[in-house]
Amino acid sequence: MTQYLEFEKPLAEIEGKAEELRALARANEEMDVEKEAAALDKKAADMLVDMYKNLTPWRKCQVARHPDRPHCQNYIEALFTEYTPLAGDRNFADDHAVMGGLARFNDQPVVVIGQEKGNDTKTRIERNFGMARPEGYRKAIRLMELADKFGLPVIALVDTPGAFPGKGAEERGQSEAIARATEKCLQLGVPMISVIIGEGGSGGAVAFASANKVAMLDHSVYSVISPEGCASILWKDAEKMREAAEALRLTAQDLYKLGVIDQIIPEPMGGAQRDPQSAITAVGKAIQSMLTPLLKKERTDIIAERRKKFLNIGSKGLAA
Repeated sequence: MTQYLEFEKPLAEIEGKAEELRALARANEEMDVEKEAAALDKKAADMLVDMYKNLTPWRKCQVARHPDRPHCQNYIEALFTEYTPLAGDRNFADDHAVMGGLARFNDQPVVVIGQEKGNDTKTRIERNFGMARPEGYRKAIRLMELADKFGLPVIALVDTPGAFPGKGAEERGQSEAIARATEKCLQLGVPMISVIIGEGGSGGAVAFASANKVAMLDHSVYSVISPEGCASILWKDAEKMREAAEALRLTAQDLYKLGVIDQIIPEPMGGAQRDPQSAITAVGKAIQSMLTPLLKKERTDIIAERRKKFLNIGSKGLAA
């Protein structure tokens, strides 16, 4: 069953009417409603195109958070073979918000790491809604060190509202763990590709996205703070999140212009949640296109180019 976002309510009404007509026809074989239903389908399709043609930054946030978007686990299952998960940070615990391990991507041995939000109440609680604790970032560091030792490219799938802000996480060194993970990304002598598949929230995302190449799905978002958090700080009013979303420049389009990301991956009309398989296929093609040239480079060049990329961030403006 399709879950509609707030701004999609007019679309829900039209698609609902078309389904009601077809349900009546199934109950009464003498009724012929296909013509009317087809007309409603066309109207809905046109409305969908119109809605998604120029989404506001706040609406992009809503799409990026849609519960039916494919998550990290879906991408790993579809794009990687021989996936062998590795658990724990060898220090405190295994953080289920972060998943990763050894795998093959188009027969190329790699290490894949990502944040998993879960897809129902039970798994969302187990995965802590994709918000990693310090042990999650330390697990990622362990996997990146393993990749560097054995010359395996690292592929990171980013989808988190941000790092977990709980008391226990702070006591165990949340900010230090994020900083160490970011540092490790920048030190890797192997290619690293990061794809923001939903939300890229704050340092929790940067710790996985300080890569040679960073791509974003068309309707994903990437920012230093959530619009609600920004609004609460600047305006003391979380309801100002629409204005905050505009000011944060968190869309893939703005971040591409600013030079923060390298590629925008197109989504199916209506977002990845309407056609998950197409979105997953597009991400797979993008990863391959970014990874292939990097596999031919020397270790010193990989590190130097990554360093140059991040030092240059901020040199481009939206007017450039």
